[in-house]
Formats: sequence, C-alpha cells, structure tokens
Amino acid sequence: MPNTKDTSFKKKLISLILPMTLQNFVWALVPVSDAVMLLNLSQEAMTSVSLASKVPFVLTLFTLSITSGGSILAAQYWGKGDSKSVEKIFGYMFVLSLPVMAVFFGCSMFIPQGVISIFTNEPELINGAIPYLRCASFSYVFMTLALIFETLLKNVGFVKQCTIVSTVIVVLNIVLNAVFIFGLLGAPEMGITGAALATSIANFVGFVMCLYYLLKLTKFRLRFKNVFKVDLDLRKRYSKYTLPYLMNQISWGFGFTMITVIMGRLGIDAASANSIADIVKDLVSCLCFAIAGGSVIVVGNELGAGRFDVAKEYGQKLYKITIISGIILGLVAAASAPVILYFVNLTETAEHYLLIMLLMCSYYILGRSINSTLIGGLFGAGGDTKFGFICDTVTMWAFIVPVGFLVAFVLDWPVIAVYFVLNLDEIVKIPVVLAHYKKYKWVKNIIND
Repeated sequence: MPNTKDTSFKKKLISLILPMTLQNFVWALVPVSDAVMLLNLSQEAMTSVSLASKVPFVLTLFTLSITSGGSILAAQYWGKGDSKSVEKIFGYMFVLSLPVMAVFFGCSMFIPQGVISIFTNEPELINGAIPYLRCASFSYVFMTLALIFETLLKNVGFVKQCTIVSTVIVVLNIVLNAVFIFGLLGAPEMGITGAALATSIANFVGFVMCLYYLLKLTKFRLRFKNVFKVDLDLRKRYSKYTLPYLMNQISWGFGFTMITVIMGRLGIDAASANSIADIVKDLVSCLCFAIAGGSVIVVGNELGAGRFDVAKEYGQKLYKITIISGIILGLVAAASAPVILYFVNLTETAEHYLLIMLLMCSYYILGRSINSTLIGGLFGAGGDTKFGFICDTVTMWAFIVPVGFLVAFVLDWPVIAVYFVLNLDEIVKIPVVLAHYKKYKWVKNIIND
C-alpha cells in the first residue's frame, strides 16, 4: 500500500514545481530572444541590451525581497487558515514596493547614462543602452506590481494562473521584439528601442492579467485600511524576517552585479561572452529556482500547521532532490556549448571565451541548485533569513568581489582565469550551508513565536 504522506508530498511538490519551472523558463526566454534578434543587428547591440537588463535584475532583487518576505509569512498563515492576515500582507507588500518602483523608473528615465556607466566604460555600449533604458523604464512599474499579485496568487493555490500570465508575457514579448526591432507588419524599424517597447507592452499586459485573476479567483483586495494602516504585530513579524532577507538579496545582488561590472570592463568580447553565459545559466537554473520556491510553500505550510517532523522529513527529501537535479542541470549546461556556439554570431575571441565559460557553468549550477533550495527554500520557510545574509555577504564581499578586482585589474590575469574566480561564489559556501542545514534551526513556526 503506498505511503499516503509520501504521495501527498510528491503531488503537492510537483503541482508547484512544474508550473514554477515553466514560468521561470518562459521568463528566461526573453533575454534569449533579445540576444538572438539583436545579434542580427550587431554584437554591440546585443551586449548593450544585456548590460541594460541588469537594471531590472537589481529591481527584481528588491521586489523579490519584499515578496519573499511576504511569501514566508503568507505560507504559514495560509497553512494555519488565517486568510485575513494573508490579505494584510498583500497590502503591506504594495506599500513597500512604491518607493522602489519610483526610484528605478526615475533613474532609468532621467539619468540613463549614469546608470549604464556603472556596468561598462565602453562608449558604444553606453550609447546603445541609453534609449533602451528610457523606453523600458515603464515596464519596471508593471513588472513590480505583477510580481506582488503573483506572490499572493501562488500562496493561495493559483500557481497555474501565474504560469499562464508568464507564458503570455514571454510569447507577446518575443513576437513584439521581432515586430519592433526589424519593422515587421508595417511597424517602424526601431532596433534596440524596439526591444524595450516590446518589454513594456508585454509587462503591461501581464499586469492586467494578474489583476484580472486576483479579482475573479480570490476574495483578496487591496483594501485602503491595509495600505495606510498597517497591523503593528504583522509589521513587526514581517520586518523581523524580511529585513535580513532584503539585506541578503541586496548584498548578493550587488555582489553579482559587480561581477558584471568587472567583466564589462575587460572588453566587448569578454562582456558579450559573459552575457550569453549568464543567459544559459538562467535557462538551466529554472528547475533550481522552482524547487526553492516550492520548498518555501510546502515546508512553510507544514511549519505553520505545527507539523515539525513532517517539515523536517520534507526538507531531507528536498535536499536529495536538489543534489540530483543540480548534477543533471550542470551536465546539461556543459553539453549545450556546441549548440550555443552554432547559433551565436560572435567574434572568434568571444566564441573562445564562451566555450570555456559554458564548461565552467557545470560546477556553478550544482552549487546554485544546493544553495538556492537550502538558503532560499528551507531556511526561508522557517524564517531563518539571517544566515543567508551573513553567508552571502561574507562570500561576495570578503572573497569574490575583492579578489575579482585584484586578479582582473591589478594582477591582469587572462579573461578566463578572472571568470573562474568570479564563479566560485556558489561553491565556496556549500560546506557552511550544509553544516547549518543539519542544525535544523529552520524548523520553526514564526507566526506563533
């Protein structure tokens, strides 16, 4: 007779992971379509947009900090059956997102040259990115609001609808990319600016769809009292578990951005190869991030219901799953090298860099798989967010970033040697992360403490 608890775990995990993987994958296809289409214009055009896309990447870090903190609490409140608190969390996430949207929209619209100059000192790349940032700035508002709505929908069981939204956004983005970049169907040929316009329109449609699903499928509303009068106890709990997560995301995110800054100053060939390698990493990591996202909900529900033994057992199963998936995905990344090189149109030097970078992705993906599920999934589910902040801060700012600058600009190491150093961040912290996992400090109910 099958173990009903084990069957329930598998069923719930698969129901979360499959839609999340698809959602992550279709989102990762956007930069792929940008790269493929813009490479038909020039290598510089593709690299300009790739560097400019780091701006919404940083914005997403802030937004995910807000929504992930809300998701940690919402998962446990939903497991407890407290829908009123879930709705309050929704309002609080909206309030916190407003200044973030305003800053990123304003900087991209009014000082795009200053923004893109952070990532590169190549005049060709800066000039190409300026019109993209101005036009894409509108998409940042719609993207942020959609992420907040999706967080609520996922935590109350509407994961499939979020996948539908993401699929529509990506398909629309790809189609509009072709239309506006190359001037198809009577549209003007806009080049780089066309890619930004496509992104803005697609994200607006996604925002409208999320709003529609929220109003039709749930009773949750963005109520005036939840926006302007925050429950003090809820705010205290939210801040307690979100602030370390926010600091973790900022610390890791800016450290990751500094890697782009370093590679962006090693020449156009290095920047171009790194841009495509990043796209491949994100594509093959879709399952990793889905497992991490599913872990927060599956384990968080059990912790919120007070079933600690079940949560611990689920954590052990997820740990094994993430190792197996990490090994497989790492091999996929390495094996993709010949296929990627066949389709890209880069200089000979850039293609040489890209080949070696893709082979190095294999060990990086394994580390990312383990760390995302443990730090972002299991530890986050139990509110153990301080560890991730400390771990990522020490890894990035005491080792990767300073050593990266040293070998790149002081010791003048070859590009590939610099890239190797910059991609050790997920590997060096694994022993500490595993040791912390086995202490089980994350097995905790955070809504009744």
